[in-house]
Formats: sequence, structure tokens, C-alpha cells
Amino acid sequence: MFDVTTTDPSLNLLGQMFAAATEHASVAMSGWTSGQVTLSLDEVQEIPLEEASSVLDMGDDLLTMVALGIQGDPGGQLILAFDETNGRQLAASLLGREVCEEPEWSALEQSAIMETGNILASAYLNELTRLTDRNLSPSAPAFLQDYGASVLEQAIMAQAMVSDRVLLCRTRFEFKKRAMNWSVFFVPSQELVRSMNHALYAE
Repeated sequence: MFDVTTTDPSLNLLGQMFAAATEHASVAMSGWTSGQVTLSLDEVQEIPLEEASSVLDMGDDLLTMVALGIQGDPGGQLILAFDETNGRQLAASLLGREVCEEPEWSALEQSAIMETGNILASAYLNELTRLTDRNLSPSAPAFLQDYGASVLEQAIMAQAMVSDRVLLCRTRFEFKKRAMNWSVFFVPSQELVRSMNHALYAE
């Protein structure tokens, strides 16, 4: 069961919508990985902007990430993040190979990880499209190796321009029924949050 951290009771309803999108993405990921990967919504947080850095503490290690934006007016960003070991393990599983020991990721490994992000984001946004009646689709995926906190802080800046609080969804993975150190962070824009609220209260 996911956790909702907020002073606003209406966020619980938004959490239900995010949970539905996560479930839709989990089905797509299971199909893409032959049943090896599933995911579930871990928490929905609405936090003061000044607390974002401490709340988003992701350690000091470089992470492998796939970042995708949301095309069109609503905006937002979805980031798929792995540590090095787990990212390489997923790439090897997708490619049907042994885990690569080379320090640099091959083009084939990067492609497999980016396609994973694309499939996940497309399924997630397809469900939000159905629920909000807004046409939401992902941008082309970008492969990054950077510090996770830095990337997330950049992702929330669009929200920070219109609000002193930011909304963040964190998703957890299971690989072969074991919890893994992979995460998806969904950072919707304020416009997208308003669209979701409108859809919820129009029912």
C-alpha cells in the first residue's frame, strides 16, 4: 500500500489515480520483461520546496537514469533511476546476456534501458490520458549518468516557479519477485495536477 504524505486530504484521491497509472505501467513492464519486472506506487509526497533536497536524499553515488518529459501543455517529467549494478542487471536480462563488466555502457545496453523507460512512460501516461481526457505522451528518452538528487532538483524547478510546494511520486520495482534498488520518480507540473483534480471532481 502506498503512503500519502500531505496536509491536503484531496491528495489521497490523486494518489489513487497515480496508483492506477502505476498498475497499468506494471502490466506493460511485465510484458516487456517476460514477467520478470513489476512495479508499485510507494509514496506520493507534497513537500515544501525548501525541504526537497533533504527529502530527496538519494546518496552520493552516480546513478544511471532514463529521463522523459511529458509532451504538450501539461508538462512534467518521469525519471527511471538505477544504481550501476542493478541497471546493468536489467540490461543483461533484456539482452539475454551475461552482465557486462566494462566501465562504459554499450550502445545496445543504453538502447535497452531507454526502451524500458519509453514503454513504462507510455503505459503510465496512456492511463493518465484515459483518466484526465488530456493527451499525454512521453518525449524521446534520454540516457543519463548523474547524481540523482541533482536531476530531480532540476525536474521540480518547473513546479517551483508557480508554487512553494512540489508534488512527487516514487515507484518501486521487483525483479524476479525481489525488491530492487530501482525507482521511478514522476514529477507532474502544476497544470497536470490541476487537470487531474478537475477530472476527479467532475466524476
